[in-house]
Amino acid sequence: MGTITGVVLAAFVGYGVAWYLGAIEGNFSLLLLLAVVVTGIYWFAERLYFLPRRRAAAERLAAEHRQREAELARMGVKAEAVNIEEAQQKLLMQPWWLDWTAGLFPVILVVFILRSFLFEPFKIPSGSMIPTLHVGDLILVNKFHYGVRLPVIHTKIIANHDPQRGDVMVFRYPPQPTLDYIKRVVGLPGDEVAYLNKQLFINGEPVVKTPRPEFYDSSSMRYSLQFAETLGGKTYLTLNDADRPAFIPGTVDFPHKDQCRYSVEGVVCTVPEGHYFLMGDNRDNSLDSRYWGFVPEANIVGKAFFVWMNFGDFSRIGRFE
Repeated sequence: MGTITGVVLAAFVGYGVAWYLGAIEGNFSLLLLLAVVVTGIYWFAERLYFLPRRRAAAERLAAEHRQREAELARMGVKAEAVNIEEAQQKLLMQPWWLDWTAGLFPVILVVFILRSFLFEPFKIPSGSMIPTLHVGDLILVNKFHYGVRLPVIHTKIIANHDPQRGDVMVFRYPPQPTLDYIKRVVGLPGDEVAYLNKQLFINGEPVVKTPRPEFYDSSSMRYSLQFAETLGGKTYLTLNDADRPAFIPGTVDFPHKDQCRYSVEGVVCTVPEGHYFLMGDNRDNSLDSRYWGFVPEANIVGKAFFVWMNFGDFSRIGRFE
């Protein structure tokens, strides 16, 4: 079993290394599920087979020792002192291959349940959500807010809240579902969303937008126009670059693109049923639904709500809208 376990563990390590080096496109949810299954098999085998065998061997050793002492006593020979309990403990010890499998199962199972159904941590990799979220923010995502989904296959099994305008949502990127993206929900199914001359309109009504002091981005060493925007009862900050044009360059083909009209002023889209329109708060530096299309309901991961750490700026810790 030691050889077989070594091969299994080497396969997990090889997968992780290949993923890290970019040789393959990894799937952490699948990897974690496989780890639960494999370690779970070892855990049940330990409880039902290996541990009873070791206990039986320890009991046999104790019985043989007692029998030997009795025989020597009948012969009038005093048996030399033997630490039988220490020998039993050695027999009861798990071998390394069970320590690294069955021993890890409870921890891996807890992580799997928490990550799959309750909360999942993410790291913000880009500036598309500045000023709400900064590069390096470590955030928590509520996985059950929009309903409970099965891991890996992402099928919803328990419904909960529907996404609302203004929510900050993590979702699987439609052109490449193995990637997770984070943006703000601005359009619900059936909405007409327009972003014209850098003004957001929902169903023909302009979204309230109030100027705020300019925002300085230390990473790019640039100032941006900053606005407080209110949508869905939530007020948050957005950015615009004064020197960026209003039109949307570099769009790709996507499902339901015929529901969008592009012009030099921007874009107007009607959101299909079962889909959502999302945008980054850093409006002129965000590849979002304006470029690659609508987010299907099946791609939803969860609602982002809390920055739990930013090692470069502890003041970032806290809730956000």
